[in-house]
Amino acid sequence: MYRALLFLSRLMAILGGIMLSVLIFLTVFAILGRLLDQLFHWMIEVGFLPGLGRWMIDAGVGPILGTFELIEAGVAFVIFAFLPICQMTGGHATVDIFTSAMSDGTNRILRGITEVVFAAVMVLIAVQLFGGLMTKYNSGQTTLELQLPVWYSYAIGLVGAALAAIVAVYLAVVRFFEMVSGREVLPPDLGAEH
Repeated sequence: MYRALLFLSRLMAILGGIMLSVLIFLTVFAILGRLLDQLFHWMIEVGFLPGLGRWMIDAGVGPILGTFELIEAGVAFVIFAFLPICQMTGGHATVDIFTSAMSDGTNRILRGITEVVFAAVMVLIAVQLFGGLMTKYNSGQTTLELQLPVWYSYAIGLVGAALAAIVAVYLAVVRFFEMVSGREVLPPDLGAEH
């Protein structure tokens, strides 16, 4: 089970990285489009190569329609796409000033408690996101510029949130078993040193 969830978490992180790259390029092109639009309008206004300025505007060089809507939906997916791998590898930021001096047993208990709390929070987020998805789906609400159904954004975010909730519940069960049994089943943390 661990290997399958780790594979899915890595796959989700790769998809999140691709989406983040697309969003970065979209942002850059949107900013360049707005700047060029201002430049071409200025060219027409002051009479500096007004034909070129008009031709570029007519050719469609300018702001990208719906950039904000696309970025908003994409960022929701990106955030939830990285949560599963972060949870699987213990990559969340931690402050271990006090816990580094505690015994392995005490750290195992703290790890078990935090995993259970994190799992409860992730399940709550996924359930609430599903509720929001159903509300937006039933309302038929669309975005302002692109007229895309709003529930699309919720749906792509829910994919990552659901996987993050599954991973969190799995790790909570394993860490709770470790806490009760006193033996390690999974490595305590695979992530970077904090």
